[in-house]
Amino acid sequence: MKKIPLFLACLLMVQFSFAQYDSTKVYKKRVLESAEIDFMFSYYSQDGNNAAVSGGTGTEELTDAVPTIVIAVPLNEDDVFTIDAAVSAYTSASSSNVNPFDGTVAADPFQATSGASGADTWVNVNVGYSHSSDDRNKVWSAKASIASEYDYFSAGIGGTYTRLFNKKNTELTANANVFIDSWTTIYPSELRPFSDNRNSQGVTALYNKNIAGARYSPTFETFTNKGRNSYSVGLNFIQILSKRMQGALLVDLVYQQGLLSTPFQRVYFSDVDSSFIENFRLADDIERLPNSRFKTALGGRLNYYVNEHIVLKTYYRFYNDDWGVSSHTASIDVPIKIGGGFTLYPGFRYYNQSAATYFAPYAQHLSVSEFYTSDFDLSKYNATQYSFGLSYTDVFTKKHIWKFGLKSIDLKYSYYERNTGLQASLISFGVKFVLDKKVQDLLENSSD
Repeated sequence: MKKIPLFLACLLMVQFSFAQYDSTKVYKKRVLESAEIDFMFSYYSQDGNNAAVSGGTGTEELTDAVPTIVIAVPLNEDDVFTIDAAVSAYTSASSSNVNPFDGTVAADPFQATSGASGADTWVNVNVGYSHSSDDRNKVWSAKASIASEYDYFSAGIGGTYTRLFNKKNTELTANANVFIDSWTTIYPSELRPFSDNRNSQGVTALYNKNIAGARYSPTFETFTNKGRNSYSVGLNFIQILSKRMQGALLVDLVYQQGLLSTPFQRVYFSDVDSSFIENFRLADDIERLPNSRFKTALGGRLNYYVNEHIVLKTYYRFYNDDWGVSSHTASIDVPIKIGGGFTLYPGFRYYNQSAATYFAPYAQHLSVSEFYTSDFDLSKYNATQYSFGLSYTDVFTKKHIWKFGLKSIDLKYSYYERNTGLQASLISFGVKFVLDKKVQDLLENSSD
């Protein structure tokens, strides 16, 4: 027997574990005809001057590369098993300033330190299972996920139920998710000697760095709760309105409880004298936010089929939470088929947000406040995003690469800009393969 590559062996094992076929069953169209494999890669970069790590000022330069693989395997006519894994490798100038004094250059919020804290890797794995009824009018699915990086771990479970009515012209979907997260709390380096488990050697070492300004002696308490739980439910209603038009209404509710502050994000007070080491102002405290948050989002989609070449896709969402943040999102995408399996995807998105009750810019908080943050993600701002994509689709998978038929290729570029000065670019690439019929037959025969 010829050697089988590792990922094909994985498909075989999945098939052995889950698939059970009954040769007496009447044939019906599969939910997924054959196993599919998606390879995706994205590269994101941003820059700005409002870093939350340094209290709302300083460089926000960041790059992030994310390779992802998604494997979907039909277990039988009705059931599909899915696994996807992603690895995010990022470098962040602002994160490096969690400890701005561990490098070889002078500490400065607009200069990344050369220490080791400016890069990290995030890993995420999701496993899913879906089942469709014989008439394909009912679909339920379940998923589990884990994600981890140097200071954060998350585990989640979720489920979705979809019901189709009115000759499949009406679709109603309900979903629910739970995420249980935990922090490894990392605080700004200058506050660590003043924490609850302070040590005199740390304080002495800090003052040996020649602090400029008032005597630095912050009142600092560490977080006792290091967990975060998130619960969400959603309801989607989709209706075919005419031969050319489809509409959707979307409702999402999210409740979070636990440590919702980011421990290494600094805050500076206007009523406390400044202390500096080199060009870096020492933190007066860290971000402190309520330990609960309730979010509500209401949205709608309207898609209109203009002709065989053009479709208009519009979207609107209103968001509100009990931290005082409300926002409006509007977008339009116009897929344009240009022939030969190619489609262009120009798009535009506009976003407007009010500030959270607890937000103030650099050095504008008062020390008597209970909650405070200088994270500009919670500030008042508006943003625009322009995108352009190109897609190639071969529904018959005529082109092959070894044992796989090429189903689609996607390339997209997006440019994002806030009126606060933040600018970002995202390039994404994806390619989808379908297992060759001979390999699919091998999987099916092996599970008979």
